[in-house]
Amino acid sequence: MAILPILKYPDPRLRNKAREVQTVNKKTQSLIDDMFETMIDAKGIGLAATQVDVHKRVIVMDLSEDRSDPRVFINPSIEVLDETTQPYDEGCLSIPGVYETVERPNHVMITATDRNGDIFNEEATGLLAVCIQHEIDHLDGKLFVDYLSNLKRQLIRKKMKKI
Repeated sequence: MAILPILKYPDPRLRNKAREVQTVNKKTQSLIDDMFETMIDAKGIGLAATQVDVHKRVIVMDLSEDRSDPRVFINPSIEVLDETTQPYDEGCLSIPGVYETVERPNHVMITATDRNGDIFNEEATGLLAVCIQHEIDHLDGKLFVDYLSNLKRQLIRKKMKKI
């Protein structure tokens, strides 16, 4: 396993759209393992492959306090089950130290493939619903700052360029 470099905003590679994973194989599983190690090292709760400059539709996540619930979502998609939005303070490993409130649907159905190549569906609310939407946005070349005003986005961009 290896810790991979995380792309930082405003790196243009964060805007690349990820391609579907055709086959879950040892290479895919190795990427998943490296992504988990990278996410944990960076003290994150979710990581999309795009953030480590691999443009495949792979997300890893662990929302537990003790890192006991690692989750893998390959080729994820969501269906909004309730249009009601909930505000959450979001942060991002690609935009370290920045947290802003974003409103997202609070109830979604996730369809994805797991690390063994099995397709699953899961109803999600709360933090899981927010996190999966945030990470799918990464796979689509979108960042949480895109939901903010132009002024806030420019200030964050300026701050990140200084770092």
